[in-house]
Amino acid sequence: MAEIEKVHCLIIGSGPAGYTAAIYASRANLKPVLYQGLQPGGQLTITTEVENYPGYPNGIMGPQMMVDFEQQAQRMGADIRWGMATKVDLSSRPYKVEIDEEKWIETDSLIIATGASAKWLGLESEQRLNGHGVSACAVCDGFFFKNQEVAIVGAGDTACEEALYLSKLCSNVHMLIRRGEMRASKVMQDRVMKTPNIKVYWNTDTVEVMGENKVDSLKILNNKTNEESIIPIKAFFVAIGHEPNSSLFKGWLEMDDQGYLITKPDSSKTNIEGVFACGDVQDKIYRQAVSAAGSGCMAALDAERYLGEMGLH
Repeated sequence: MAEIEKVHCLIIGSGPAGYTAAIYASRANLKPVLYQGLQPGGQLTITTEVENYPGYPNGIMGPQMMVDFEQQAQRMGADIRWGMATKVDLSSRPYKVEIDEEKWIETDSLIIATGASAKWLGLESEQRLNGHGVSACAVCDGFFFKNQEVAIVGAGDTACEEALYLSKLCSNVHMLIRRGEMRASKVMQDRVMKTPNIKVYWNTDTVEVMGENKVDSLKILNNKTNEESIIPIKAFFVAIGHEPNSSLFKGWLEMDDQGYLITKPDSSKTNIEGVFACGDVQDKIYRQAVSAAGSGCMAALDAERYLGEMGLH
């Protein structure tokens, strides 16, 4: 039998939600252990400048901000470790979580902050210029391209919302739709079509994001006529959806049809007592660092209350 370690409060995931949960849980003397997962710091480590997080008047680089979060959690006493949750057993308390397929941890309370990953088109140029004009978050990065031409790919409500958001900042928004129709709701489509500086391209594939060290244009293909063309732009936004990192909990926790964990209203509680979810793994609406941090605080407070009621704290 692999070694088993017993802890009071286990946090998996290390974006703003996980680290904030660790700060609050440490201050409540829950002695939390946090495993960082595949991408310590989460999605913010692949962004460049963050200007919309309160308390940083001059903005801050995403990776540096996550280092600050981690150091604050450590200073409060959180035990932060490198490692990946690979299996769970939530059939009875203490809950069991396997780390790196080699060691099991038993925990009285579990806080899930595993986040969500943006879906990408899978182009080499898209990854190479990620953070240099390519982004999966218009609300985060649109501001940097004020009065400039940008493009966005996507056909759902989120893509429409982001295109409308960009239209208020940027001179022109080129919206690329792969098919001859959008998936978005009628009302969102109407708003896009009525916005004069959004140009919609139907039946259009993205061939390549062009530029040496930053985006300067986009090569597109009309998949009906096979005609290629180049649009000069300064930024390329990908809005084809997010994938919540929740597959580990399939069969244990309630999730919606997209895989987002379902939490009870006004709380971080899942359908299993003592298991809490926070951040982007349960939030498909806001997806901001500040809202994720807020829900991490909620999860730690919920865990503290739960452990107190169970006489475990």
